[in-house]
Amino acid sequence: MFPYFIMLIFCGIPLFFMELSFGQFASQGCLGVWRISPMFKGVGYGMMVVSTYIGIYYNVVICIAFYYFFSSMTNVLPWAYCNNPWNTPDCAGVLDASNFTNSSRPATLPRNLSHLLNHTLQRTSPSEEYWRLYVLKLSSDVGNFGEVRLPLLGCLGVSWVVVFLCLIRGVKSSGKVVYFTATFPYVVLTILFVRGVTLEGAFTGIMYYLTPQWDKILEAKVWGDAASQIFYSLGCAWGGLITMASYNKFHNNCYRDSVIISITNCATSVYAGFVIFSILGFMANHLGVDVSRVADHGPGLAFVAYPEALTLLPISPLWSLLFFFMLILLGLGTQFCLLETLVTAIVDEVGNEWILQKKTYVTLAVAVAGFLLGIPLTSQAGIYWLLLMDNYAASFSLVVISCIMCVSIMYIYGHRNYFEDIQMMLGFPPPFFFQICWRFVSPAIIFFILVFTVIQYRPITYNHYQYPGWAVAIGFLMALSSVLCIPLYALFQLCRTDGDTLLQRLKNATKPSRDWGPALLEHRTGRYAPTTAPSPEDGFEVQPLHPDKAQIPIVGSNGSSRLQDSRI
Repeated sequence: MFPYFIMLIFCGIPLFFMELSFGQFASQGCLGVWRISPMFKGVGYGMMVVSTYIGIYYNVVICIAFYYFFSSMTNVLPWAYCNNPWNTPDCAGVLDASNFTNSSRPATLPRNLSHLLNHTLQRTSPSEEYWRLYVLKLSSDVGNFGEVRLPLLGCLGVSWVVVFLCLIRGVKSSGKVVYFTATFPYVVLTILFVRGVTLEGAFTGIMYYLTPQWDKILEAKVWGDAASQIFYSLGCAWGGLITMASYNKFHNNCYRDSVIISITNCATSVYAGFVIFSILGFMANHLGVDVSRVADHGPGLAFVAYPEALTLLPISPLWSLLFFFMLILLGLGTQFCLLETLVTAIVDEVGNEWILQKKTYVTLAVAVAGFLLGIPLTSQAGIYWLLLMDNYAASFSLVVISCIMCVSIMYIYGHRNYFEDIQMMLGFPPPFFFQICWRFVSPAIIFFILVFTVIQYRPITYNHYQYPGWAVAIGFLMALSSVLCIPLYALFQLCRTDGDTLLQRLKNATKPSRDWGPALLEHRTGRYAPTTAPSPEDGFEVQPLHPDKAQIPIVGSNGSSRLQDSRI
């Protein structure tokens, strides 16, 4: 928690404000904003690659939540007992009459005490066997795909249909849906919190959650995890913040927004910790073990440990429905942002009238592609690949992208220029603390985390399964694919830029393009003010905005005037 708050203050909030102000000033997505320094447009492509990876596997997580949600519509939760066809003799549920096996009778109990002790220690919960043997039908190896799990495939289709329907009209439709998906989880969290803290043993779980383990503070992995969580929960370096901010009004106070949203977001994470650990404390008390024995991480927490704890509550299907409904809503909120990031980047990059009018078809195409690419993750080896993508495709690449974005804006474009842009947009320059963080603190922290993460790197594992070398190599390739966009595009831009010498080309490739600045003519004041009225014959163009990004008639690059309307 200590590294988490340090990362929030010195990295999370400053980078959140930077991305919001960046997108809002230019009214462009994660590609269009790089008119600020065309050579670094690869950062935008890197953001798109990261969002693509996350969008593919994140909807699989949502589809599993859908599966558990539908499975909870029953009188008795299917993972409550060990009397199901898929259970093994090692299964021992906390609700079963016997705590040893699903078929244990006095005549069949182990004969000596050591055998009894070993048997008890090998306990597998019914929720774990339901997850591993029934939902996933987990294969033995990452390369053994087995069959596609049709129930999961169906739920994946449902997930993508829901996401598409909510984005069918872009931010106009998703903006209305988010009022529900962003607020209702707080209602569910509060219900679960009140129920959790009234259970016996809840205080033990909460104390385990709040008690510092100071020996961990020197581990680079802890700081790396804290940074990853901040980047992940705030959405830094995904491109989503830039994209959503591009739909803001030009003079919207994004500084206030960034501080409020960042603090509220992280306070929600801490609040959710109380909800989780109160229930885990109750479960540990019920089993007579330490909280650390029942706590888990990743999919094991959401789909094994917490569902098993819910079976101990009265009317457990109701609590299970509420919990998985909350997970679905939280996941959909993220997925809306990821899909909108990709669609907006494509539409803004092409920028012609046809694609502006056919944005719905672009959204449909991206959704269909995401569904097809997600099918392998619904196979029997799907969870191996999901965790591989989660660990490599969107981990250290996020901090690399953020670091390069900071450096390019602060040192290539120039911090004074950027501070003037913010003053023109908000009416005041960024506070001194943010100026220092942007220029020195945030890039330095990110760099050191990256170095120590590399030094203390350990290969990925899932439970006791060790990933083979070729799978780890694929993971590194996924991670590099987003980062390599930056130098590759920089070389491409250098080759196509005019200049007699390499230094001249470098200067021309890094300086802002002529159409960098506020998108609407009325906001182009100061150094952005055109000396004469723009026309198609001029070298200067005003980029046409997507209809959702403006509310007044603007002049497009083809010289036509068209009415644009939006509600954010």
